[in-house]
Amino acid sequence: MLIIMDARANQEQIQAVCERICEMGFKAHVIPGADRVAIGITGNKGAIDKEPFLSMSGVIDAVRITKPYKLVSREVKPSDTIVVVKNARGAEVKIGGDELHIMAGPCSVESEAQINEIAHLLKAAGVKILRGGAFKPRTSPYAFQGLKRKGLELLKSAAEQTGLLVVTEVKDAESLPAVAEHSDILQIGARNMQNFSLLEAVARYDKPVLLKRGLAATIEEFLMAAEYIVSNGNPNVMLCERGIRTFETYTRNTLDLSCVPVVQHLSHLPIIVDPSHGVGLWEHVAPMSKAAVACGANGLMIEVHPNPAEALSDGPQSLKPKKFIALLRDLKPIAEAVGKRLNVNALNETKSLELCA
Repeated sequence: MLIIMDARANQEQIQAVCERICEMGFKAHVIPGADRVAIGITGNKGAIDKEPFLSMSGVIDAVRITKPYKLVSREVKPSDTIVVVKNARGAEVKIGGDELHIMAGPCSVESEAQINEIAHLLKAAGVKILRGGAFKPRTSPYAFQGLKRKGLELLKSAAEQTGLLVVTEVKDAESLPAVAEHSDILQIGARNMQNFSLLEAVARYDKPVLLKRGLAATIEEFLMAAEYIVSNGNPNVMLCERGIRTFETYTRNTLDLSCVPVVQHLSHLPIIVDPSHGVGLWEHVAPMSKAAVACGANGLMIEVHPNPAEALSDGPQSLKPKKFIALLRDLKPIAEAVGKRLNVNALNETKSLELCA
């Protein structure tokens, strides 16, 4: 159920409604809106009588929510959520509005030289978020597992040199404190989408969360996973479509771009697209990136590596720097065509191309 407060409701009236919800054995979630505050109720297993709330001061309505995912649905919050990502160094971006954001970098942090080279390239191109894996959950136990804490330190150092924000994956609850210390966005990988104890754990941190869709997850399962994070106190969730497993073998996964408009219809959370994992082949990353922007994605996550042939993980799907800069240039008019801004410097690319040499 959603309790709608009058636009003139004061803090005491809002608090009184929250206390009444808690007295009933449920959980209250205050949801600020553009015009008024709403209060979501979770924890109930059946219908709630709305009459006790309608008689309370400051309440104008009580609405039953039909979706199983309560707090992330547009029934609860019709307006788009804007996730603010910032760090102590003053860097800040807002994801979910009319600006298209790019998260880019290597699949894995491999060395100081590698991550610094990519970070300076991104800085020159105007990209604001650096991605890179430090803890790598791999299908094979014999594959490169990441530099772990050393990788986190190299990521943070590269970000401090360039002013970039950092997104990196949280593999498990044990490594979560270290990841939170060194990054600005906590990424939940596809294999962990339904690791509910980990979802509850990241919700306890004051950090935005990037939640990737599971390998065979339905859209409803995807949104229910996001509900775990939001219902445990962290509203700053970004969804990420990264391809699902189907019968097709010509690509690594099947990038489900229909997920973007469907999710935007059902939920107020921003959605990012990862075309690199979606297709798994670098030559298809550019067209799928363009398609993702055209269908309304709030951002892209793209793998970039200075020498993909020697990458320790996911080299075949990584773009070389020159290809990445060219893609940024091509994306700008597409973003503008769908009412978004892509604030990159790739059109005046002398400095960034020098870094690509």
